[in-house]
Amino acid sequence: MKGYIQIYTGNGKGKTTAALGLAIRTLGAGGKVFIGQFLKSGNYSEIKALKKFTDQIEIEQYGLGQFVKGNPSKEDIAAGMEGYKRLTRVIEKGKHDLVIIDEGNVAVSCNILSEQDLMDFFDKKPDHVELVVTGRGATQAIMEKADLVTEMKDIKHYFQKGVQARVGIEK
Repeated sequence: MKGYIQIYTGNGKGKTTAALGLAIRTLGAGGKVFIGQFLKSGNYSEIKALKKFTDQIEIEQYGLGQFVKGNPSKEDIAAGMEGYKRLTRVIEKGKHDLVIIDEGNVAVSCNILSEQDLMDFFDKKPDHVELVVTGRGATQAIMEKADLVTEMKDIKHYFQKGVQARVGIEK
């Protein structure tokens, strides 16, 4: 089966959640999944749940566990570049049916990765691998290179009323 490049972007909630739904669908069909999460560190609920499928899924995080706003630190960039190198090795081997680059668009917008890094990554994708990139701020060039682009639009969110991220729902 041919694999495509999917982008989930926009300011609305649900980009990572949509990618994880696709991961579950792939697992249910007997496929193998690799998830690389940029700018994240921690044992979120989805990480705990997916660790139950260690024979079919690998998850790695390439973040320092802090919010990056503005210019990333040298340590943020180093962690991101190590993640990019690891993801490159994973995609080139072609052993996974689905590869998810969670917050890949944000890594580009924060200058942890360059737009060209991500475009080069697309070119390394074997034909059979489905590739998903999530995160706000996908560039025009990245969206043009993708086969599917979904924009999550923020219309109303309870965060605006002060509701914090809840375990099992947002984290």
